[in-house]
Order: sequence, then structure tokens, then C-alpha cells
Amino acid sequence: MSNITANIKKFAEESPNKAAIISKSQTLSYKEWSSLLCKTANWLHSLPVANKTAAILLPNGIPFLQLFTGASMAGWKAAPFDLKWTAEELSQRIEISNPTIVITGKEYYDQISRLHPFVLTWEDAMEEISTQSTSFHTDSENNRPFYMGFTSGTTGSPKAFIRSHKSWAASFKVNEHDFKMNEKEHVLIPGALIHSHFLYGAVSTLCTGGTVYLLDKFNAALALFYIEERPISALYTVPTMVSAILKEKRIIEKPVKIISSGAKWDETSKQEISKIFPQLSMIEFYGASELSYVTFLADEDKAGSVGKPCHGVEIEIRGTDGRKLAPYEIGKIFVRSELIFDGYLSNETIHSIQDQDGWATVDDMGYVDDKGYLYISGREKNMILYGAINIFPEEIEKVISLHPDVEEVAVIGLEDQYWGQIAAAIIKGKTDTLELKRLCKKHLASYKVPRKWIFTEEMPYTAGGKIARAQLKDSIERKVISH
Repeated sequence: MSNITANIKKFAEESPNKAAIISKSQTLSYKEWSSLLCKTANWLHSLPVANKTAAILLPNGIPFLQLFTGASMAGWKAAPFDLKWTAEELSQRIEISNPTIVITGKEYYDQISRLHPFVLTWEDAMEEISTQSTSFHTDSENNRPFYMGFTSGTTGSPKAFIRSHKSWAASFKVNEHDFKMNEKEHVLIPGALIHSHFLYGAVSTLCTGGTVYLLDKFNAALALFYIEERPISALYTVPTMVSAILKEKRIIEKPVKIISSGAKWDETSKQEISKIFPQLSMIEFYGASELSYVTFLADEDKAGSVGKPCHGVEIEIRGTDGRKLAPYEIGKIFVRSELIFDGYLSNETIHSIQDQDGWATVDDMGYVDDKGYLYISGREKNMILYGAINIFPEEIEKVISLHPDVEEVAVIGLEDQYWGQIAAAIIKGKTDTLELKRLCKKHLASYKVPRKWIFTEEMPYTAGGKIARAQLKDSIERKVISH
């Protein structure tokens, strides 16, 4: 199976009345879902265009999933746009992705129609879609690009990445093999579909025969209500959502599988989650937009590790000379698998990050132990060279974040005449240097304790919502020089 939607028609024939998607206002059976997708694919197929790229600017809901999956079925590329983007950010992404058509809601039409010549409201699109045939021949062997996402990195400049059907089809095998998921799953998707973790969770469930429960937007109390009242077996989440669920102080006795992406959970959080979900299966995975799944950790007490390689994934740790390193030696993490994306889009050309042997890296640094478990030290570009010692900011940030009054923290390297670089901690929150120094000394070697502490009211962010380290470093250095 190359086209990820190839099995949906089979599910519609075998279990026509089985629920495919349940939202607040609507339930769709697999027969209805398959019919909608075929109509959507036929409509897109009928458009007389050579560039088959559709941009989607819609809120969470069935229309978003219908357009994304219907475009995938039709052999088109779908480019989800974020409703929170400013006009300038939208304009940048339109220029990069060059969509043939943009489909949006009535309330956003005026904003986007000034930026693109062919914009349709969802209501007008549905009018055209509704007239199409409920049968569509899926070219299941043609591995076309189907998904265009955007990543902003540390600089804030957006980049488009491209995925083909094969990479998600390989990811489905990870769900089955490592996460022990199958067509009987009832999966709650509490987050925004614009984020690939939640989009993948929803689409992979629908392409493998499970039932998706969709929230309009994240709400901890509502998520818990769904888990308690519906036959939810799995929940896609990120650690911030789990923190909000913890504050509800509820106990969920039923077995639930939590699939978490993003920052690694600390041991205290894990213990708290286990109290709320006594029958919890906890699956954490490490990955990247470019690499997809890399490693996973399922219900294992392996402090600090991000787990073992996922099904079909190979890992190598390499030194600066490209040599493969022994266990416990820190180096650059290289990955080889069928899950890796096609590449970044630039001037309508896709640039792969894989070498001639299929290996790729996103410049994360780490090591493996003698049992094959991976440990992340940090990003190479964030690394601070203190004397002859490598310091990874992520390790220090993790410790400082343990303080309850720290809202956000970023550790950067500042130039120093004697040491080369020193670690500086930029803190958003109401605490003081002495407390944070004590905390660091308790958990870190003395040379890793920041030499400079700076408190701020606001952090700069990239378009993807991450702290813009390069911008932060630049502004701090300018302040240091001016003083």
C-alpha cells in the first residue's frame, strides 16, 4: 500500500456502519466517510490544473480532515495553514507552497483572498463536492508527495517540508508493531490538526480502521469526560496537555494508552499521571518533522532515555570525523528508515537531507547505552563550548524548569574572553538567582551551572511557537556589549 487512503474503501465495505469520526456535532460511519472522501477526490481531480496543491485554512473539525484526506486520495499535496498566522506569515507560506487553491471558512475569506487569486469558502467547495461521484479509483502504487508542512527552526524563517505516502505508511507499521494499535482503537485527538502530531494521530487511525474522537479545541475537563464516558482506548497528547489534565484531580480507572510527543516527561510528572490513570500505558517517542518516529519508550523505567529504535528504524552515533562511536560516547545522531520525509521545498525543488546510503540527521547530539537505548544531549547548534567542555543547554533548561515559579527558560552561550563561551540562563518567571543556582547545583556538575542569570518579561518566539534562540542570543549580546 503506497497511497495511505487505499484501505478506507475496504473498511467501508466490510464495516459500513462502524463509526469513523465522532465530533461534538456529527458522527460519520465508514460508509459515509469513504463516500465523502471519494467525492472530494473527484472534485479535486476535475480541476484543470497542473500544480496539484491545496492549502487548507480551517478550524479543527471534520471539514479539515475531509479535505486533507481527500486530497491525499486524489494524489494532491495538502498544505495546512494555521489560523493564528498573521497576514505576513500567511503570505510567506503561500509564496513557499504555491498552492493552486486555498479553501477556508467564510469568516477568514476576506483575510486570505487578498493574498491568493483562487480562494474558495468551505461552503462553496462543499456545494461542488456534493455533486461528485461516490466512487474513486485510488492509484495505490503511485507514491506521490501528499503532505506539505512548515517548520520554522530557531531563526523564525519558515521552511516547507514534503512527505510522500510511503513515509506515513511506514509510520502506520510503527503504530501496529511498537504501540500495539489496531482497527479496534477508539482514539481521542484533543489538539489542533494543524500540528502534525495530532493530524497524524487522526489520519493514521482513519487509514487503519479505528474510530477518531475530535475536539474543536483542547479542554482538559472535556477530554477527561470523553475518556470516562466513551470507549476511548488511546489519547494523542503533548506534555502541556497532560499538565492541564493533572490539575483536574480526577481518577480514570479504565485502561488508556497515552501517546506523547514534544518535551520529555520528567519522573515526577510520570508518577502523577500514574495516580490519575492506574491502568495507563505510557508511550513516549522521540522524533522530528524531518525524521518522523525515531525511538520509543513504552512503560519502561529508563530515566533520561528516549527509548529504543522504532520498527524499521536504524540509529548510528557518529563523531566529528564521521566515525561510528561506541556506546556511551556522545556524538551526532544519524537515522535511516522509510519514515524520513522527502526533503525541504525550495524554488519548487525538493532537497533531501539523506546521504547516498539513506542516512539523515537533524543535528541532535546524544549517545546509546550498551542495551541500545538512546539518550539526547541536545542540539549541536545550541551547544556551548566552555573551555574544552561541551555543555548542552537542554540539560540545564530541564533542571531549571523543575522550579515551580519558572514559566520559561532558555540557556544560551555568551562569548567570554577566558572560557570561550559561558552559559547564560534567561528566565521568565518570579523567582531569584540564588534559588535557581541551588537547584542547579543539586542536579548538575558545577561547570554546567549558568554563570550569568537574566530575567525577562517576554521571550521571542518563532512562527512555530518555539523560543527563537538566535534572536534571544542576539538581543542579550547587544545588551551586554552596550553595558
